[in-house]
Amino acid sequence: MLRATTIRIPENRLRLLKAIAGYENKSLSKIFNQMAEEYITRGQETLELLNIPEFVKECREGLEEIKAGKGKDLLELDG
Repeated sequence: MLRATTIRIPENRLRLLKAIAGYENKSLSKIFNQMAEEYITRGQETLELLNIPEFVKECREGLEEIKAGKGKDLLELDG
């Protein structure tokens, strides 16, 4: 089922999108659908990461270690 919506974007961005769409011989609808698909895909990846038990906690702890000047460099993590 397709639904319609209205979006508001600055005029200069709309002109660029129309120019790109014309060059690629695509409709604005197709371009916006592609952008939405990419955005949804990135969002799903984020949600999957957030569902990993303790992931957010470990990220926060790692950030605190880095701020405190601790942690490991990339070469140490490789092994």
